[in-house]
Amino acid sequence: MHIAVLPGDGIGPEVTAQAVKALRALAANGPQFEFTQALVGDAAYDAGGDPLPEETARLAERADAVLFGAAGTYDSDLRPAEARGGHALLRLRKRMDLFANYRPVFAFPELLGASTLKREALEGVDLVVLRELTGDIYFGQPRGISVVDGERVGINTMRYTESEVRRVAHAGFRAARLRRRKLCSVDKANVLETSQLWRAVVTEVAADYPDVELTHQYVDAAAMLLVRKPRDFDVIVTGNIFGDILSDAAAMLTGSIGMLPSASLNAEGRGLYEPVHGSAPDIAGKDIANPLASILSAAMMLRLSLGQGGMADRMETAVRHVLAEGLRTADIMEDGATLVGTEAMGDAVARELSRLATA
Repeated sequence: MHIAVLPGDGIGPEVTAQAVKALRALAANGPQFEFTQALVGDAAYDAGGDPLPEETARLAERADAVLFGAAGTYDSDLRPAEARGGHALLRLRKRMDLFANYRPVFAFPELLGASTLKREALEGVDLVVLRELTGDIYFGQPRGISVVDGERVGINTMRYTESEVRRVAHAGFRAARLRRRKLCSVDKANVLETSQLWRAVVTEVAADYPDVELTHQYVDAAAMLLVRKPRDFDVIVTGNIFGDILSDAAAMLTGSIGMLPSASLNAEGRGLYEPVHGSAPDIAGKDIANPLASILSAAMMLRLSLGQGGMADRMETAVRHVLAEGLRTADIMEDGATLVGTEAMGDAVARELSRLATA
């Protein structure tokens, strides 16, 4: 199984290294992996003037799956959009047509005390945010900053086609069928024509899935309910910008954004797997970043793109066991736990994987 490893910038290389370590521990007693690493983001721009070099894009397209770290640093903001490190990820998603972004949110019982929310609101939380990833305001044209009547004007275009909405709606209903058969479509149809189209198309697609309960929420109401009554949600399907915001808010249900993995898939099931957190350059190189989101992203990769559900189960079990032992990185630290760094957490997961293989 050929995996393209794109560590990127900031804490990306640190956390990705721990995911690779966990995969190597799994491979010691099972199918083998071939890892090929390449530059992306600011690291690639600094080396050759392009945050997504052609050789990196081709590697990602050829591989069975892509394990991604994070892209972009504060210096990126000083460059034009196409030259920014973070823009490499947008370009790669578009090039590989990775339109469906799955972000599972599961409240680990071991981490209920690490969240800022009340324990009784978190117990039993298990949901998925399915974010459309290749359309919406991030890609719509026209866009840019110009001068009109002597002052600067910024323009971005929110745009969706019927076919874009339809395919992600189908993905949402299929995901709900594998879970509790509840799909909540999130939009802003009371204000935005784009959302009116979104709601109409999702409602049409629902006719093909009579066994799935469809509800609609405006994005502001959904944000409130996500914090107030998160157990009410099963699968949330929404557009690119709303999904970006809601999934980060949902991360706090797990105690930290450092716990949230993601999968971005195309119609053939090939995908890119990455932790939801960004490059966090302020903590890069300090051995304090949480690698568990990257490790859990690798577990999603095993299950969804590589057909290794058993290995994925073992990796997720190893993470649960390490948390049950009381090991915590700084972002999920709580009273009575043992503080460890990035590498030590990765070592603990790898050791647990080795133990599970011989148990």
